[in-house]
Amino acid sequence: MPVIKPIITAVASVPVATGGTITTTVTPIVTRYFALVDEAMIGADSITMPATSFIDDAEAPVTAFPALTGAEYFNVYINGMLQQLALSTLTTASLVLDTTDVPAGIPVLLEIASFTNTASAITTQPTISAPVITIIS
Repeated sequence: MPVIKPIITAVASVPVATGGTITTTVTPIVTRYFALVDEAMIGADSITMPATSFIDDAEAPVTAFPALTGAEYFNVYINGMLQQLALSTLTTASLVLDTTDVPAGIPVLLEIASFTNTASAITTQPTISAPVITIIS
């Protein structure tokens, strides 16, 4: 005996969300580090500036740079001019500049911006409608 299968045709509406409020708080933390290029830092094809050659905004010596995650970025300024990101590499131990065209005595500023202090909260819950399903046949 063959199996009989019912055939049902139906249409449904899409649920709709209305209202609701999301509050996002962004509190960036920016730190700056300063150093002068010296002859010992200039290599054959790059300039390697150890973290220990820098001071921070409070003029305190730096022992290491922070490890960057996806919530941070850094800028490098050489003699006050912003540099392209691709021209430098930052690790916790050093800043490497992909150039040898910077003479000794030139100031370098490393700026790190962190957005890890970002939070979002739903302060008013949205209203979501239920889908309407209509059976045609």
